[in-house]
Amino acid sequence: MSDDEAEDIEEEEGVYLGEYEGGRNERDERHGYGKAILPNGDAYDGMYENGKRHGPGIYRFKNGARYDGAYQDGKKHGQGTFYYPDGSVYEGLWVENQRNGIGKYTYVNGDVYEGEWRDHLRHGQGRYTFAASKLRYEGTWKEGKMDGFGELIQESHKYIGFWKEGMVMGKGRYVFPKLECQQTGEYLATPAKDEERLPEDDTDKLIPRWKAQKLERLVEEVKVPKPEAQPVPQAEPEPEAGVKLDEPDAESAPQPLISEDQRDGEDESDNASYSVREDKDVESTERLEDKSNKDVAHEADENRNPTEMSFEPPDEEDDQT
Repeated sequence: MSDDEAEDIEEEEGVYLGEYEGGRNERDERHGYGKAILPNGDAYDGMYENGKRHGPGIYRFKNGARYDGAYQDGKKHGQGTFYYPDGSVYEGLWVENQRNGIGKYTYVNGDVYEGEWRDHLRHGQGRYTFAASKLRYEGTWKEGKMDGFGELIQESHKYIGFWKEGMVMGKGRYVFPKLECQQTGEYLATPAKDEERLPEDDTDKLIPRWKAQKLERLVEEVKVPKPEAQPVPQAEPEPEAGVKLDEPDAESAPQPLISEDQRDGEDESDNASYSVREDKDVESTERLEDKSNKDVAHEADENRNPTEMSFEPPDEEDDQT
């Protein structure tokens, strides 16, 4: 039984052991602001309602952990920050003592996860930054693991594709912005070699292996700018009676307003966007065509280590233990 659970039971039973200083209601229950020191050494400083922690408060565990945030009916609920004994920190939303909603978890090794949570686990859309390798995963999570569409990004290139239960798997592509090219392919699950297995691994362990398919030039997406606003034509003043206005000649007649991007037969919206393949000089084209798939694969060799691509983030500290 956890320290937090022990305190909940003590209060629910209505036996107020330990020391308490603060407000009470007509039923002699803790109510309003108060301070409590529990028999197990934990301490609470905050608001109560009808005998339960309710509202903002600070709970200090005897093991050094601390929760600073909102309570509802005796449980962590709402915005709050939990400081774990190992030095890791969670700051975000809680629902009935569980990490639920948007939150940021900073791990003891320096890794950081920012995104959605469900039932104490990373679940939904989130960004995980690996402190040691400087890699960054942005994408979908399921029950604490990378699962679904995502991007693994580092300084020189990135991988765009799919993950399954924490392991990269299926079709994807490596993008090399500086080389102005990308390589498409697929990660296939294959049996691990003896030297790739750890002592605790099963003999039928599978690992992802990259199968390159095609090398392509990057297509740059260009956003068409909106034409600048034209001044509203002013109405001509009415001529005075008996005054005849000169007829304008053809050269001085006002021309219809039209932007440089609009021509007869064209009908594009202001927000239209399209892909433009820029013409490259002969030298650039030959350089790209001469570059083989093997050369590009070598550029991403560091990130194609199957162990690294299926890396599991560290487990979060459980504040319920």
